[in-house]
Amino acid sequence: MTTPDSAPSVALEPKTKLSGKILKTTLAGALVDIGQSVPGVIHISQLQQEAVNKVEDVVKEGQTVVVWVRRVKKDRVELTMIEPLGFEWKEIVPDMIVKGKVVRIETYGAFVDFGAERPGLIHVSELTRGYVKTASEVVKEGEEIEAKVLDVDRRKRQIRLSMKALQPEVVEEVKPEREERKRTPGSGTADKRKPKGKKQEEDFQMEVEVSTEPQYTAMQMAWQAALDRSKGHSKVRPKSYKSATEEQEKLFNRTLEKRVSSS
Repeated sequence: MTTPDSAPSVALEPKTKLSGKILKTTLAGALVDIGQSVPGVIHISQLQQEAVNKVEDVVKEGQTVVVWVRRVKKDRVELTMIEPLGFEWKEIVPDMIVKGKVVRIETYGAFVDFGAERPGLIHVSELTRGYVKTASEVVKEGEEIEAKVLDVDRRKRQIRLSMKALQPEVVEEVKPEREERKRTPGSGTADKRKPKGKKQEEDFQMEVEVSTEPQYTAMQMAWQAALDRSKGHSKVRPKSYKSATEEQEKLFNRTLEKRVSSS
């Protein structure tokens, strides 16, 4: 199995971590044995973050050091003792997922170091779903979190992150409205006893019968009552109206004739 220490120089990638021994120091830097066919070279500016006046102030010949690959060339491998960033600006793009540590908390959000030149900001509205008053309600300083890159402004050197974007959406269950019971006309007890069509037919027949019955005046009714008493009937027979009317007219005519003759 090939390890970084034994891998050929052409296979080394930038940011590969190696262990080596200082072979020689110079005014410009140091030569390092990293187990490759070509030597490793550390420039004086890559010995540490702070400015260096003399190489010997930082490293000595025979010293074992931890280095990272910067560039691979045909005759040498350029190294650095400054741990490289996890992400260069050009490597940070929206929608990528990063892991980091909360390094500072403010009321408006939390700053997360995920290996970039500057920490990314998670705004308080992007910490979680739902209302959050302050960032400290959700995260604590030193906590390891995972976030999604929302936006990168290289000119302002700002990175916006979101924890909420990685959380599942809460879908509220919508209950179907209860269907109101529809009442149809004629749903009473009478309609249950008889079919709707038959009932309407009977009502119509009753109206026809009533409308076809003859209508009588008060005088005609009085004559009818007198005629019935004379024949021994105690009440009017509605169904013999036609014959009763004829008798009434005859009786009325005889009465007039008598009055005329007597006068």
